[in-house]
Amino acid sequence: MTTVSQRPTRRPLTDRVPAWSLAVVSITSVQLGAALSTDLFPLVGTAGTAWLRLTAAAVIFLVIARPRPSDVPRRAVPAILALGVVTAMMTVATLAALDRIALGTAVAIQFLGPLSVAAARARRAVMLAWPTLALIGVVLLTQPWQGQFDLIGVAWALVGAFAWGAYILLTQRIGDQVAGLKGLALTIPVAALVSAVIGVPEAVGGITWQVLLASVGLAVLLPVLPFSLEMLALRRLTAHAFGTLMALEPAIAMIVGAVVLQQVPGLVQLLGI
Repeated sequence: MTTVSQRPTRRPLTDRVPAWSLAVVSITSVQLGAALSTDLFPLVGTAGTAWLRLTAAAVIFLVIARPRPSDVPRRAVPAILALGVVTAMMTVATLAALDRIALGTAVAIQFLGPLSVAAARARRAVMLAWPTLALIGVVLLTQPWQGQFDLIGVAWALVGAFAWGAYILLTQRIGDQVAGLKGLALTIPVAALVSAVIGVPEAVGGITWQVLLASVGLAVLLPVLPFSLEMLALRRLTAHAFGTLMALEPAIAMIVGAVVLQQVPGLVQLLGI
């Protein structure tokens, strides 16, 4: 009797590469997308840029994932809606902060969100020292003792920090309940609708074909590529591990800001990062 051997099922490429590498590519894409978004600020404003980018991303996700009502369990609906609101808040706050303070500084402040998640999930009390140390870094970055300190920019970055922390927790929850990218395909349209409240009035009058094409390209860099990679990474990483890995974000943001936006940090700011 002949035995037919079966080939082992090959795992998808995203399951074969290290989870941390997905997060690093995501970080780089986020910062590059944020830096390049500044070109649209004079045309459609920060909120308008956020709305156009999220709307383009929503269309892309809907076309790729093609979600159906049966793909989403009822218990996941509240988390999807909440993540949509948080994503809109994070996108608008990030661009509003970037319009007033340097990219590296804005991201370093926002990093308090993921770091707080990591500290809250840690089992050792000593981990609570890291948010305190990060606060010292933020003070060195913002240098409030100088006249260039922008309180509104810092406030927007803190809003982004809160939204970023909530985003990590909600993304992990949705990734455990909804298969593939279907969760994002429903979340991003919610974010686009929420951001439209302030984005549409700001963008009206400045929308051209060039702006729309640029929005599509920026949507791929942020949020389509990074959010997809983060969703995949969070399925294989704990929220604590992912939040800690985000420590690379301020450093990568500083490099992108220096290369793309010519925002060269001083020695004190380097120490802060």
